[in-house]
Amino acid sequence: MSGGDRIRRADRARQVADILRQQIHTGTFEHALPTEADLAAEFAVSRNTVRDALALLKDERLIERAPKVGTHVAQRKYDHGLDTLRGLKETLRGHGEVRNEVRVARRVDPPPAVARRLRLEPGEQAVYLERLRYLGDLPLSLDLTYLAPDIGAAVLTHDLETNDIFALIEEISGGPLGSADLALEAITADAHSAATLQMPEGGALLLLERLTRLDDGRPVDLEYIRMRGDRITMRGSLFRPADASDWRLIR
Repeated sequence: MSGGDRIRRADRARQVADILRQQIHTGTFEHALPTEADLAAEFAVSRNTVRDALALLKDERLIERAPKVGTHVAQRKYDHGLDTLRGLKETLRGHGEVRNEVRVARRVDPPPAVARRLRLEPGEQAVYLERLRYLGDLPLSLDLTYLAPDIGAAVLTHDLETNDIFALIEEISGGPLGSADLALEAITADAHSAATLQMPEGGALLLLERLTRLDDGRPVDLEYIRMRGDRITMRGSLFRPADASDWRLIR
């Protein structure tokens, strides 16, 4: 096989893997995937290309393969929405019980960058929380949270092992949360994070940075959330605005 043929086969394998990955996550396959021959026919590719695609998914631990047994789904990811402001407990309702291992809960002198984003006065402390969050016995995320001092002080008096911080903030403030700014990026798991989340060092993590405000616009919650990339998929619905007209066709 020439170098160009190998590249083209790798390209096709990635295309097949992307579609199969989505089907696995959405439950298209209850347990077993179709045979290599059936997949080759469905995607109009060679069986070698199908094998390459399945090898990619096996490396991601999404499928298991064995002679005379076939290809089976090993695990599915949990969807976490990007278009609604929800805590993990709310997001995973229906999948099982979310519980929190509270590793740190105390008042701290926040880093200047955190103080600025929470609009704290000079010398004003924040409340810092560090929680390892489980779905059943599966560790899903490591959450580092800075709270505005008045909200945070009240949060510390509540049960932090079973409650979402969002629900506590709304109860304490007497009103709904309003909005949040967020950034999402892919990072690799350092040794400490990997051990804490029971995953391989260097594995994929999703780092969500989120600044949440009350309904009146006041920032009260700054979070840095490391989520297992092998167990969580971020999903959302996007809409093109009516005034999205700043484009030109090149002719």
